[in-house]
Amino acid sequence: MNNQVSNHQGKRIVIGITGASGSIYGVRLVETLLDLQYTVHLIVSNAGWRVLKEELGWNVTDREGALNEQFGDRPGSLVYHPFTDIGASIASGSYLVDAMIIMPCSMGTLSAVAHGSSDNLMARAADVMMKEGRPLILVPRETPLHAIHLENMLKLARLGVKMIPAMPAFYFHPKTLDDIVLFLVGKVLDSLRIEHQLFTRWGDSDADTGHQDNHNRKN
Repeated sequence: MNNQVSNHQGKRIVIGITGASGSIYGVRLVETLLDLQYTVHLIVSNAGWRVLKEELGWNVTDREGALNEQFGDRPGSLVYHPFTDIGASIASGSYLVDAMIIMPCSMGTLSAVAHGSSDNLMARAADVMMKEGRPLILVPRETPLHAIHLENMLKLARLGVKMIPAMPAFYFHPKTLDDIVLFLVGKVLDSLRIEHQLFTRWGDSDADTGHQDNHNRKN
């Protein structure tokens, strides 16, 4: 066991998956954190379950069975909380967690968080993160964006919420769709200073350095 993994033992992170398109982002994030031996507290909205079925082909008639099939063989611990369980541990600020990430984050959930609505566990858990001054990251997935979307993002950003839109980069020459997904997962982990090897960073190889030098000379 390497030091990176052992240092993560006992860490708790809350993950929310909403009904925005891009549920694969949340699934890969959960897998990565479990592989790093984090304890993941997972919330999936009702619309999120619909998207998991439509986009990834999950059998969601048995929700806990579907989670066990997807994540059961990972070394970390997965704790699933029903979306309506506002009495869950993560609904209280006295329960210590290290961070919360909503990935992907629908505009409806983003609005609920921005306006302090706590009528479901995901919005309540996010509200707890803000009131306790803990890291909260939202990964919005919508296009195009209208003024209300942008105003809600700005409001949350001013409150210290990290906004990491689902905008992939291509400078690392992705070969598969999963490469693009893991790039965004890696950017989220970077924001929390969690080490990973999910993508090649700009300048990490001689070839990349050469491209960067050429780019700088042109500009």
